[in-house]
Amino acid sequence: MRKGISITVTPADRVRLQSIIRDRNSPQKHVWRARIIALTADDNRTTAIMRAVGKGKTVVWRWQERFMHEGIAGLTRDKTRPSRIPPLPAETVDRVIALTNQTPPHEATHWTASAMAKAVGISPSSVRRMWKGHGLQPHRVRAFKISNDPKFADKLKEVVGLYVDPPAHAVVLSIDEKSQIQALDRTQPGLPMKKGRCATMTHDYKRNGTTTLFAALDILDGKVIGRCMQRHRHQEFIRFLTLSSAKCRPTRQSTWCSTTMPPTSIPG
Repeated sequence: MRKGISITVTPADRVRLQSIIRDRNSPQKHVWRARIIALTADDNRTTAIMRAVGKGKTVVWRWQERFMHEGIAGLTRDKTRPSRIPPLPAETVDRVIALTNQTPPHEATHWTASAMAKAVGISPSSVRRMWKGHGLQPHRVRAFKISNDPKFADKLKEVVGLYVDPPAHAVVLSIDEKSQIQALDRTQPGLPMKKGRCATMTHDYKRNGTTTLFAALDILDGKVIGRCMQRHRHQEFIRFLTLSSAKCRPTRQSTWCSTTMPPTSIPG
């Protein structure tokens, strides 16, 4: 044992050392460290310990000293060491963040990790770590649009009020329409899915004109009323309103809320 190192192994420590050595799930580095301390407690010389564990003299001395200062807990914990690659300076991080908020100089809609790494002179993984650390996602854009209607706030309150607090004895329907829907059909019928083979369909299709879909959602019970019509005029829309009113349960009043017009209340 090196001069200046004094080890005292208590019976409780010896039990813990033996449990680490005998446990099959113990990492091998923990096993040979525990063996060094156990052999030292049995008054073995440094040369004998080196032959038994297959480690050098400096390694044996290091873990004897670690046990002297920290006990068994020091054997199962490695000290932190500085990375072999120095961390990027703060100026580089600030430059990456600043460039991310600017339009890329090349023909692209947004910055990519590889493009940013090439522009700054760092690795793409470093760029991803910076973006993740600052919560930046250059590939994602949230679209928004604010209405210029001066009465937008009043209309919004009126529409939301229908859903939150509808009139008494009223049926609230949310109506929308989708025009110019292409009625497409495959040129040949496909085969159904079976064991060992997926379903098939042709890559081309034939057009069968267009249609317009009108749909109404009953806010109370979730019932959907739909109808396809050939044309998209006010006559078809009024016809669908009449159909929706007829299919709803008898009430004093039916209230329609459409995305194309302010909400209106029409006597049922």
